[in-house]
Amino acid sequence: MSHAAITAPSVSLRRYGAIEASDLHDFHQVVLGLDGSMVMSVDGVGQEIEAGSAWLIPAGAQHDYAGIGENRQLVLDLPAASLAVPQRLFDRARAVSVDASLTRLVNSIAASAAGGMQDGDDLAARRFHWHAATRLCAAMLAEGGTSQDDAPGSGLDFARIDRWLRAHLSEPLRIADLAAHCGFGMRRFHQLFIEAFGETPHRYLQRLRLDMSITLLADPRRSLTEIALEVGFGDQSAYTHAFTRRFGLAPGQWRAVRH
Repeated sequence: MSHAAITAPSVSLRRYGAIEASDLHDFHQVVLGLDGSMVMSVDGVGQEIEAGSAWLIPAGAQHDYAGIGENRQLVLDLPAASLAVPQRLFDRARAVSVDASLTRLVNSIAASAAGGMQDGDDLAARRFHWHAATRLCAAMLAEGGTSQDDAPGSGLDFARIDRWLRAHLSEPLRIADLAAHCGFGMRRFHQLFIEAFGETPHRYLQRLRLDMSITLLADPRRSLTEIALEVGFGDQSAYTHAFTRRFGLAPGQWRAVRH
């Protein structure tokens, strides 16, 4: 199956037919089970997916799939450079189990998608996809979100570092402190971080700060200044500049989009 190039994350509800199909795309994908079941295989290794489980599929991995009776999945299409997601999360295709908290989030987002929030006005749909994707990625990386084996001998626990960064967004990033926290010297840590995350610590943190702000913008009680400070920008002006440069809209405009 061929795909148009995508540059932003998207979330959709899908049903898979009983006839086996094959796919290959240049973006990462997460298939999260909702109702019924389906089977997916990569490199001849198959796994049945149902509620409480998911497949992580790296860009470029050919995969075969088929539905088993009536089924429904929530699918996240994730271009490699869109959200702050450690590169090594998609180092290989694999099935993972999903905890109760992430399952509830998947069901909530699926209900919103079924209600048409992913359709309609282009800007409203765009906001829905970004908001849903940031929440799903944060939940997958949260402790206990998904059960998966880390790459052996890889050096860095990328999920633990991501959680540490999220917990310290409002603070200036001191690479030496983070390196010491992980038990490495500065130079070695910087090298291992790029291998695990695909970019430098400061670039990853900047992307993470803006991702988190999308979630905070959904709460109308929070002012833009509060959000800017909470995610680590010195003031609202710096936050607005960075947000606009990345998303093409100022935070206030993003928030004002009607569903």
